[in-house]
Amino acid sequence: MQQAAAPKISFVSLGCPKALVDSERIITRLRAEGYELARKHDGADIVIVNTCGFLDSAKQESLGAIGDAMAENGKVIVTGCMGAEPEQIEAAYPGVLSITGPQQYESVLEAVHRALPPMHNPHLDLVPPQGVKLTPRHYAYLKISEGCNNRCSFCIIPKLRGDLVSRPANDVLREAEKLVSAGVKELLVISQDTSAYGVDVKYAESPWKDRQVRAKFFDLAKELGELGAWVRLQYVYPYPHVDEVIGLMTEGKVLPYLDIPFQHASPEVLKAMKRPAAQEKTLARIKKWREECPDLTLRSTFIVGFPGETDSDFAYLLDWLEEAEIDRLGCFKYEPVAGAASNTIGSVVPDEIKQERWNALMARQQKISARRLKRKVGTRQQVIIDEVGPTVAKGRSKADAPQIDGAVYLSSRRPLKVGEIVTAKIERSDQYDLHGSVAGF
Repeated sequence: MQQAAAPKISFVSLGCPKALVDSERIITRLRAEGYELARKHDGADIVIVNTCGFLDSAKQESLGAIGDAMAENGKVIVTGCMGAEPEQIEAAYPGVLSITGPQQYESVLEAVHRALPPMHNPHLDLVPPQGVKLTPRHYAYLKISEGCNNRCSFCIIPKLRGDLVSRPANDVLREAEKLVSAGVKELLVISQDTSAYGVDVKYAESPWKDRQVRAKFFDLAKELGELGAWVRLQYVYPYPHVDEVIGLMTEGKVLPYLDIPFQHASPEVLKAMKRPAAQEKTLARIKKWREECPDLTLRSTFIVGFPGETDSDFAYLLDWLEEAEIDRLGCFKYEPVAGAASNTIGSVVPDEIKQERWNALMARQQKISARRLKRKVGTRQQVIIDEVGPTVAKGRSKADAPQIDGAVYLSSRRPLKVGEIVTAKIERSDQYDLHGSVAGF
């Protein structure tokens, strides 16, 4: 008797690492039920598009991806942040099979089952115990909570994803342990507000191994640091208790790296943004962090052209950057987002001024970054290998998160493997990257 072909699904995942984790969970469930992944839309029985709805430009990208899937396949299920406000999708593509919001895994699976029933007797062993990952095998995103309690005026994430819901500490640690035992060398800890982890559950304890672990930022970071992988902390608001984690960095438990989305430095702009955490003492705290942990790398994101931002606000930001010496920086020109409170505050900054400010900030940051990297020339750095070429391998030091930061380009006398961690001698630097060779051999 001929075996029926397994139903095939094509998947598009847009947006942030948090959305990528949602995609991994959906795919893991579908693979467990016997569905296969197709590389192209036209070879699939159905297409799932996980959308991003944070900015208008992201919405346009999502609508474009849905349009491509409709044209190439015709059977499309939409999920993700843009699905939380489905009217725009329905108006553009009334023929989509289903639209659901973020984290609505069950609804996505139901929609797939309706359109494409699973094969009988699914083999659960189709899926490795750590689940199906969309990132390379040697690093993984570890999402510790959903949603956000902050009400920043430019952001509609709480509207799309709801308030903070933290996972129990033992649930996070179990997932992390599975990932590490499956070969993951680097855990990237993410959520909308990583340092607020556990506030919603009053830092409740849960049993892990022979002890109780609190659902608290410091406690979780400490436990993750015992698993033997690099632990990188991302999307960390600068609440006072973040100071405690610097000690874990000096002990080598977690990477000396903090991704803190400061967004601005001017007190007036921060007030208009309704940013949480006391930011007026930030420079003093950064200085103290660096005294305690000289290897600390700080990554941040900033918005220029926020409504009401004056020339003096922007000059304040440039001076602040010079003093803070942020190592890695992403900058966005303010975009109004439908439903955001910031659309109605302050005078609108013209597009040409936004562009001028963006250019000036990036030029300033390029000099700061080049200066910070130059200090590493002549040092030895641990580097995790992401890509191997015929003569040069591309990797990342402890100071570099995948896809958003710089890279380390290495020559080696021996073949290198993806996911390997090597000691490298840094020989030169440029604005964003380091260049060197593998030490020894």
